[in-house]
Amino acid sequence: MEVARVFSFLFLTFIRGELGDSVTLDSGFTEIMGDDLILWRFGSENTVIAEINVMAGSMAVYDDVLDERFRDRLKVDHQTGSLIITNTRTQHTGLYKLQINSVSKSFSLTVYARLSVPVIRRDCFSSSSQQNCSLVCSVVNVGRVTLSWYKGNSLLSSISVSDLSISLSLPLEVEYQDKNSYSCVLNNPISKQTQHLDISQLYSVHCCGSTEAVIRLVLSALVGVATVILLVYDIRSTRGEDKKKCGLLLVNLHLWIYNFQRK
Repeated sequence: MEVARVFSFLFLTFIRGELGDSVTLDSGFTEIMGDDLILWRFGSENTVIAEINVMAGSMAVYDDVLDERFRDRLKVDHQTGSLIITNTRTQHTGLYKLQINSVSKSFSLTVYARLSVPVIRRDCFSSSSQQNCSLVCSVVNVGRVTLSWYKGNSLLSSISVSDLSISLSLPLEVEYQDKNSYSCVLNNPISKQTQHLDISQLYSVHCCGSTEAVIRLVLSALVGVATVILLVYDIRSTRGEDKKKCGLLLVNLHLWIYNFQRK
């Protein structure tokens, strides 16, 4: 599927596409003439990658040049002379030149990797005065992208890179009292991916988790004290009936602990 975006400036046409797309470099002609000689070149060394010689009745693509980066990916429209690059890769980014007889035209193609959804890591902590969360939004193996934090529709911070295949992280500090919705956005000139975060839900999960942990700790301490008391009573007791009651209480106590921990 071809979703490339095309715009021109003077004699240079800019084209943007995503990894795996098919991209057409349009010659601008509806049909080629009987004496046309068409050459397509790529890169700073002007390597010929396709040729149409109408008078000789020949048409060829040279997809074995330049480390075979164009292998099985080049097609030429025999009617218009346009060049088609299928299943594009980032290595196809660069400058293309079309020469038809004495007329030339240039194309700047940029192939962007497909974006993944950013991942948000959370580290929440509390003190006597406030409860905060440190958020880190991360992406891996990206290039020519911008990573941003938003509160609602307002931009808070961002970072951009032009390198290929690197990892990016962007931190953010938030307070639990903040009821706004936050989002981390990864974008390039042709697409974007967003990860949303609701602070109120984050607080609810963290709060409940902390409360449950405190309850478990207190109950464990109380159960420990009760166990010691029952053991001491069991040791000091001389009556068989009292020992049986004490043993039964210990069994029931441990069963209760086991069932509580499974919840």
